[in-house]
Formats: sequence, structure tokens, C-alpha cells
Amino acid sequence: MSQRVVAQEAGVPPSAVTYYFPTVDDLLVAALAGCNDDYLRHLDECTRDPDPIGALARVITESNGSLRAHAAAEYELFLIAARRPELRPEIERWTAALDAYLAPHVADPVRRAAAAATVDGLLLRCFLAGDPPSADEVRAVLASVLGC
Repeated sequence: MSQRVVAQEAGVPPSAVTYYFPTVDDLLVAALAGCNDDYLRHLDECTRDPDPIGALARVITESNGSLRAHAAAEYELFLIAARRPELRPEIERWTAALDAYLAPHVADPVRRAAAAATVDGLLLRCFLAGDPPSADEVRAVLASVLGC
């Protein structure tokens, strides 16, 4: 990825991209923050759902549907973050938000970490699977891990 390619895709002059994003890292951080913002908004909506675990299951399964482009971008950016420390705060932001979402359902921090790993794994599995699990199947896995 380069600022020139981003400018071309956006239909703007390269100087417009470099004005707002002086480095590629700045552009990557903004992209990951945007993806995270969307997922955190979905998590927030799940907390207000009458069935918050079912709502989370639907968000997870949408990583192979309406949220597929966001999931692809976020996974690519998460992998880049392994090499670029500038992106790590966004990963920490996702981890903290997911932990906060799960806290009312799982008091024990070790079980909550297992539940968070399950959510991350289910997101990846749903994103990659040719025949992804349904929201009901994902909900059943989450209920089993959460003990509810």
C-alpha cells in the first residue's frame, strides 16, 4: 500500500492524502481506527439488545456477509500491527472494548479472556469459512463458553 495508490483509489491528488496522512503508518492507523470504530459501535448496539449474546453472534456471522470488507481490512491491519507498533493501540482498544462487553456476562477474568479468544476465533472462522456457522450455532458456542 502506498499513499499514491490510496489517492488514485479515492480519486484525489496524492498531495491531498499526504496532507492528512504524512506517513503510510498514519494512514494505516486511521484505517484501523475506522474499522475498530465500526466494530465498537456494533458491540455497543449489542449491549442494548434484549439478547446481547445473540446480537453478538449476529455481528460475528456478518464477518462473512455485510461486514466482510471491514473484517478483511481489520485482519490485514491486525497482521500489519505485529510489525508496526503504531497500530497496537487500536488492537488494545478492541481488546479492552471486548473485555468490557463480556464483563457483565463473565466475572472471572480468566474465563473472560477465554471468551474473548473465542469471539476472536469465531470472527476469523466465520470470515474464512466457505460454509460459515449460522448465528444460532455461534450463539450456542458463545453460550457454552460464557456459561449461560
